[in-house]
Amino acid sequence: MTQRIESASEFGRVAVLMGGRSAEREISLISGKAVLAGLQSKGIDAYGIDASFDICHQLASGQFDRAFVVLHGRGGEDGEIQGFLQAINMPYTGSGVTASVLSMNKRISKQNWQQQGLPTARYEQVSQATDTEQLIQQLGLPLIIKPVNEGSSIGMSKVNDAETLQAAIALALKYDDDVIAEQWIQGEEYTVAILDGEALPGIRLKTPREFYDFEAKYQSNSTEYLCPCGLDLESEEQMQQLAIQAFEGLGMTGWGRIDFMRDGAGQFYLLEANSVPGMTDHSLVPMAAKQAGLDFDALVWRILETSIKEDS
Repeated sequence: MTQRIESASEFGRVAVLMGGRSAEREISLISGKAVLAGLQSKGIDAYGIDASFDICHQLASGQFDRAFVVLHGRGGEDGEIQGFLQAINMPYTGSGVTASVLSMNKRISKQNWQQQGLPTARYEQVSQATDTEQLIQQLGLPLIIKPVNEGSSIGMSKVNDAETLQAAIALALKYDDDVIAEQWIQGEEYTVAILDGEALPGIRLKTPREFYDFEAKYQSNSTEYLCPCGLDLESEEQMQQLAIQAFEGLGMTGWGRIDFMRDGAGQFYLLEANSVPGMTDHSLVPMAAKQAGLDFDALVWRILETSIKEDS
């Protein structure tokens, strides 16, 4: 467990890193502003930094003591900013360089989990040259196409028939050179947040759309978030334990989120890991924290506490 901090002054001057250059820039700015307001409401000397600009100069000139990383996607969850912060010896929230690389890349995450015997849906790496007929024979239909280094479901498509498969692959390739096709798991979608080594209450995600895509996450009013998630105690504890195994299996630390599917037989399948999840007041981690008795401001304090480990 992380050292608990009693006084806001112990954190020193905090840079809240948001924005960045990824496809998730706008979501990151919303998350960052919410985190900044939460930290400041607790009396923490925090400042917002848009990491799409001269981040090296901004951090050096600001004389910051630590960073709260709220950068979603490339540049924020892939080890890039973590490597820079380690190079300048600045403590920061969340996972380190290696775990960020592993958790950002959906294909590598799945390989890692398979090697540890953890359940995840079958998949194949694909390209424009992929034999789509053979792919369908391997994974069946429907299936889902994913750029492996994008978040927020950007570039993802559910494929129900052979005629639309090639177009789905082409769309994903616009966002990433590394793309996978994944077996479609028919069932219920869940997510579990991890905070300082503990699993928070699970959330069930319900959408009338084909899957929990970008619109379902950020634009639709029809998406439902169930917390409590509706599982019996034994099943939820099983899912929480699997989330911790998946999180630790990738070497992740501090905080994050693990996403799941549960099929009709009750089997859980790991979908992906998120090392810097959304942090608006309507996001999933704050929702789970609230169910566990932590309001948003207390949550951001707890996350910032996890940066203290870097001082030791």
